[in-house]
Amino acid sequence: MKQSTESFAIPMVNIYSLAEYRPEDFLIKRFAEYVQEHKNLRLLHRHDFYHLVLFTKGAGSHAIDFESFPVLPFQIYFMIPGQVHSWDFTGEVEGYVINFSSTFFQSFLLRPDYLDTFSFFSGIARESVIHLPESIQKSLTGLFEQLLEKQQESVPQRSDLLKVLLLQIFFAVEAHTATKTTLPITNYNYVILKNYQKLIDRNFMTLRLPMEYARLLYITPNHLNALCKEHLGMQAGELIRNRILLEAKRLLMNFGMNISEIAYALNFSDNSYFTKFFKKYTGTTPEEFRKRNT
Repeated sequence: MKQSTESFAIPMVNIYSLAEYRPEDFLIKRFAEYVQEHKNLRLLHRHDFYHLVLFTKGAGSHAIDFESFPVLPFQIYFMIPGQVHSWDFTGEVEGYVINFSSTFFQSFLLRPDYLDTFSFFSGIARESVIHLPESIQKSLTGLFEQLLEKQQESVPQRSDLLKVLLLQIFFAVEAHTATKTTLPITNYNYVILKNYQKLIDRNFMTLRLPMEYARLLYITPNHLNALCKEHLGMQAGELIRNRILLEAKRLLMNFGMNISEIAYALNFSDNSYFTKFFKKYTGTTPEEFRKRNT
């Protein structure tokens, strides 16, 4: 019986472990203070909560799911639970950090998938790192400052006020996201694509063909492929491959597993096939990737 890859996870940070006084589903801090308190978070880790950072000053780099980005003033990034992350800063870095649990909005919004409607909560790293235009930098910074103030207050509706301010940030960023180059998407097609991505995340270990997912979605493989190309800019099969490669990269950071064990855990027939697959789509072998990220 194959062993679940969950047992080989990169260290997971729990939101309640970051609380100072009492467990909270929400945390906002000035970034310099946060980094000073949690120096271990510079190393590769993942969160069990939503995480966003607005940089107002700084340099260096940060990586989300092994994709590296330069740290720039008025860059904001968003992460969903489970994504892998690390930092490598140069000099002083300032800004704000917000963490909130998966259930933070649960009693406030009737739609459990509401956060999925924001493009930057897609779980795709390149869509989640955004440079803010000058026109909204001041107003957005003001919203972060209001959140810092409200977090300290003890009023009956404090939690709801925090949620309203946080949603204002989301709306402001979404309205000014410059990466929207795809055609408008209908609600029906949006649901299909979101369900496809969720099915991949749950089944990529065993289901490797778009036709298998199309069957679960009650559409034809051609329709699924056309939707992915039109709205995501990639073939349906590429989404499956990308998820397998991401899991492979995560497992390669567990130095207690050799390449053969990783190949077996990912349901490849043998080590050779896994190595060829990994090199074909990343340009490097699993061993080279592991050494480079040591």
